[in-house]
Amino acid sequence: MNTTALAMVLVAAVVHAVWNLAAKRVSAGGPRFVWLYYTVSAVAMLPVIAVALAVEPERPQWTWLLAALVTAVLHVVYGIVLQRGYEVGDLSVVYPLARGTGPLVSVLVAVTVLGERPGVLGLIGAFLVVAGVLVISLGGSTGDAKARRAGVFYGVATGTVIAAYTLWDAHSVTSLGVPPLVYFGGGAIGQSILLAPAAARGRSEIKRLWRDHRREVLIVGLASPAGYLLVLYALRIAPVSLVAPARELSIVFGGVAAWLVLRERNAARRLAGSLVVLAGIAAIAVA
Repeated sequence: MNTTALAMVLVAAVVHAVWNLAAKRVSAGGPRFVWLYYTVSAVAMLPVIAVALAVEPERPQWTWLLAALVTAVLHVVYGIVLQRGYEVGDLSVVYPLARGTGPLVSVLVAVTVLGERPGVLGLIGAFLVVAGVLVISLGGSTGDAKARRAGVFYGVATGTVIAAYTLWDAHSVTSLGVPPLVYFGGGAIGQSILLAPAAARGRSEIKRLWRDHRREVLIVGLASPAGYLLVLYALRIAPVSLVAPARELSIVFGGVAAWLVLRERNAARRLAGSLVVLAGIAAIAVA
């Protein structure tokens, strides 16, 4: 993989783990918490969009708006399903399953449908990443079997949505040529608008969430776009079949955070899986 693309993806992985830890701390926030941090992202992106449009040599296209609308819908589904998963399951189960299912599906579609050929070493790296994710996801849950099954279900569901928006985003910034800043900013505004009806029905809850969890809202709202913009730029210079699994280094940071900060169990199994993930990342880096 291109060195610049890999550096972008690795920084994004750290940022991603940080904001997911913050989201887990507000696990019962539901759609209204998701609306709050999407709105923070939208407000933060407004001046960025204005500058990007002013300096962009190409005139805005209607396809840019359509592309942003589709990613907004997919990200709204992602945010709601992920938050529900954090409400019913452990971070160390939901997070690695979500992050592992996404690249697995992305790589399969990229190779079988999009015709990408990442090479044998790249595919071995992707396999190792997914294998490490599965090792991590087998541990760290509470003793409640029902909660564990729910965590697995929402983790896989989240990962499927991740695969969908990853493939669409790669298509948008490459084939459709949508500038990443304009694309992500338009999507963030769309996400806030789509969730506005749910927010309007719970104004008192919105006020409470902002009062009690303002720090978490700001962390997620600002860190999420920063991390994903790095991924979008990486997708412009590297194939999605390599970018998607390389992002999963975030599982290592998320697993350690679940152990040290949230005091979730089975750290040895989680760290063993993290080493497998690192081996996969190393293979992808030289692919």
